Amino acid sequence: MAGLYVHIPFCKSRCIYCAFYSTTSAGMEEKYVSALCRELDLRSDYCSSEWQTVYIGGGTPSTLSQEQLQRLFSHIDCSHAKEVTIECNPDDITPSFASLLASLPVNRVSMGAQTFDNSRLGFLRRRHNAAEVVNAVNTLRDAGIDNISIDLIYGFPGESLKQWDDDITAALSLGVEHLSAYCLSYEEGTPLYRMLKEGKVEESDDELTRAMYYRLIDRLAAAGYEHYEISNFALPGRRALHNSNYWNSTPYMGIGAAAHSYNITSRQWNISDLRKYISEVENGHLPFELETLDITERYNDTVMLSLRTCDGIDLANLKSRFGTDFHSYLLRQARQYEESGLLVHEHDRLRLSRNGLYVSDMVITDLLKV
Repeated sequence: MAGLYVHIPFCKSRCIYCAFYSTTSAGMEEKYVSALCRELDLRSDYCSSEWQTVYIGGGTPSTLSQEQLQRLFSHIDCSHAKEVTIECNPDDITPSFASLLASLPVNRVSMGAQTFDNSRLGFLRRRHNAAEVVNAVNTLRDAGIDNISIDLIYGFPGESLKQWDDDITAALSLGVEHLSAYCLSYEEGTPLYRMLKEGKVEESDDELTRAMYYRLIDRLAAAGYEHYEISNFALPGRRALHNSNYWNSTPYMGIGAAAHSYNITSRQWNISDLRKYISEVENGHLPFELETLDITERYNDTVMLSLRTCDGIDLANLKSRFGTDFHSYLLRQARQYEESGLLVHEHDRLRLSRNGLYVSDMVITDLLKV
């Protein structure tokens, strides 16, 4: 069974680091939800509609009204889904909103905490404060939601290892089931990138961010979390099933402006234009671009995604799917990284070592075929 991703592009304000397609323009939500429902009807033959996972992401899905969320979920068959996730901003989690989520098929909530330092939250232009993260978790618990994930960011300009330690301590005190952590990135086209180019901020030192990453790994392991993907940690049995589908090359369908879909043989993505997306779908057209994947591209996807996980690449499976030439190529390319200790080859699997995780982009790039 496949996964369904629904993109909600609306935000009340835009964070300085965000490169995802979003808009702060209000007033289009009602038409957009209607277009989402229409796209679901138009694409009923893309994947099986017996969704294994459903993920409502953004943007900020929690900006939608109760009626809009109810209408959207009434159009999605969640009866077979093991996991139904919605992304929320912490300051949107009121008792009434948490009760609404509990009344829907939602069984998992993902929130962007980012940091528990209010000055750094202000720097990011986040609209919540640290206390609201704590209140949101407690409110969700009171409503009966027992699977909560939070995102953290490290590597802020001027951030110390002690300050990062404090963020980890605050996150662990919440007892959430899942935690994702990312080094602050300077994506071209974002306000943060412009600040960097203008000399208004300076990137954190590489050795410091490496120390922060290893501190995260060690402290979460000591707290009982499984480090199952480069940036993701979960208590036993609480891995993010939807995101795991991506890393395991399971087909998924994305609906909404800028949403991506994948069915093994091709990738497609909707246009990143809210008004045009709504207009096209209202007229019965699917506004997307399509890329057909050849065997080399499928091999590259498998290597890139599998190596992000703690399980790594199943070499026997890779040989069966892609043949001896690709299998031999991978082993040749991997040898130098095995010798340097960045890759581990055991039990017919190839995975990144602890040191390899931090330089994963470099290692993975050298294993791809061009």
